[in-house]
Amino acid sequence: MKLLFYDCFSGISGDMNLGAMIDLGIDQTYLVDELNKLNLKGWELVVEKAQRHGITGTKVTVKQTRHEHIHRHLSDIEKIINESALDLKTKALSRKIFRVVAEAEAEVHGVSPDEIHFHEVGAVDSIIDIVGAAICFNKLNVEAVTVSTVELGSGFVKCAHGKLPVPAPATVEIIKGLPVRKGGVDFEATTPTGAAILATLVTMPKMPSAIRIEKTAYGVGQKEHPDVPNLLRVFLAESEEPQGGHDALMIQCNIDDMNPEFFEHISDELFKAGASDVFITNILMKKGRPGNVLNVICERGHEDKIKEIIFNESTTVGVRTYSFRKDTLVRKFEVVQSPYGNITVKRSFYKDKEVSCKPEYEECRKIALEKGLPVKEVYFRIMASINGK
Repeated sequence: MKLLFYDCFSGISGDMNLGAMIDLGIDQTYLVDELNKLNLKGWELVVEKAQRHGITGTKVTVKQTRHEHIHRHLSDIEKIINESALDLKTKALSRKIFRVVAEAEAEVHGVSPDEIHFHEVGAVDSIIDIVGAAICFNKLNVEAVTVSTVELGSGFVKCAHGKLPVPAPATVEIIKGLPVRKGGVDFEATTPTGAAILATLVTMPKMPSAIRIEKTAYGVGQKEHPDVPNLLRVFLAESEEPQGGHDALMIQCNIDDMNPEFFEHISDELFKAGASDVFITNILMKKGRPGNVLNVICERGHEDKIKEIIFNESTTVGVRTYSFRKDTLVRKFEVVQSPYGNITVKRSFYKDKEVSCKPEYEECRKIALEKGLPVKEVYFRIMASINGK
């Protein structure tokens, strides 16, 4: 399993995340070209190598080339994203990160998310940070994201609402559910933007017991600290799931009185809470009423949060929990040459024998759209090249 591990020993901000992603291998030109699809004026991405405590990393600064006095609502930012030329996946993830911030601010100020005036997070630099995070994440094509204990910092920070304690109230709301600590440094180590990126991307609350690190990268922060290097460290790694079976839980509920549009949101929340799979099956209920079964597979330890989401977000009044044995294949990802250039393939093994190999669908879809070809033609041609036919 391809894994991204955030090591936030000195916190995380939007620009530190962009620095870490470029240091990890995301092409700077590609990132800027994608960000230009937002059609936002008045910014420049300054990328440079820098050191903290002798460790070299990449420092990114979103420099505003003109001053603006715009306090955007969530709808304003969503309009910018929706009207851009970005791909649908990046648009969806960008909106999701902004929605996390809006819901946290709404909770703090006692209003609805749509009423929130974004101040710092609505500025051009924060929009670039958040959309850039979505672009980089989708480019990495990882299966899971995990995080260390996150340093929040200490002291006070100045913002549009005045002087606030660190962590800022919105950051506290956003970071709920992730492991944190406070006081390791005397400044705002984790910003609302950085917290929202983690809250949206992290799918595994605990790191696997063993990973194989493939690449390490550092995003350099704007501040310096005499004791702790102001760096965000990220690892790109492989986590090989152990061969054989292990116990898992299936949590189910029947639903026949809910707007089906809600299922997408509920599924997203369940995956964020640690669900390994979420799927819906159609059933015929009593009196001939059509209904759905919401099925959630998770590891032990996640069931309380899973049930909380189901009860809060759906209309069900009860759930069923089953214990079962789950057997999985060992999976490995690698980049291979294809008729369309380099592409990622997933290889699956049973008892050290490869039993399947297939290209990543999203990469095939992107190629198909770029070249105006049917996706099945791209897929089968790549499969033929993998198999040497």
